[in-house]
Amino acid sequence: MPEANSAALDFLAARRSHSPKVLTTPVPDKAELDQLLTLAARSPDHGALVPWRFIVIEKPAMARLADLAEARARSLGKDEEGVAKGRGQFDRGNLAVVVVECPVEAEKVPPREQTLSAGAVCLSLVNAALASGWGAGWVTGWISFDRGFVEEGLGLSSSEQVAGIVHIGSFKTAPAERPRPEVEGITTWLSA
Repeated sequence: MPEANSAALDFLAARRSHSPKVLTTPVPDKAELDQLLTLAARSPDHGALVPWRFIVIEKPAMARLADLAEARARSLGKDEEGVAKGRGQFDRGNLAVVVVECPVEAEKVPPREQTLSAGAVCLSLVNAALASGWGAGWVTGWISFDRGFVEEGLGLSSSEQVAGIVHIGSFKTAPAERPRPEVEGITTWLSA
């Protein structure tokens, strides 16, 4: 019989992401963030390809990215809500980590597995931050998929894409619990 890690199970049973809208200062310093990134990099990675990388967005870069998001929204003809959503996470942000999917040509590891690995890194980063006592939330939004924004603002190559933007910071109140799926309704058991 395996020995359970009760503390880890309790953490997973209670974990809740934070909306980036409620995160504030202080934020992790470089050493603390390096530890979180190290933990996130322990995610599943078939073939040890490391098909992802990190871009850390500090407060001084947030204003530039907010302005670029607004300019891109207006050039794309987005309405005011689209403009506000593009700017919003950068206007309010204090620290974020962009997880960038960097596909690697590999005969035995299809692109889909590399995408899943990048997603696993996003969740691992959120969980590492939460387990360390920080608030964290994984977001994307239209800006994450706009080639003009990600190439000009984040320096992505044409083969790279944003897997997620993980905002990390302090919080005043715990996020409210939200409805979770009933596992029985989404599970099929194959016994033969």
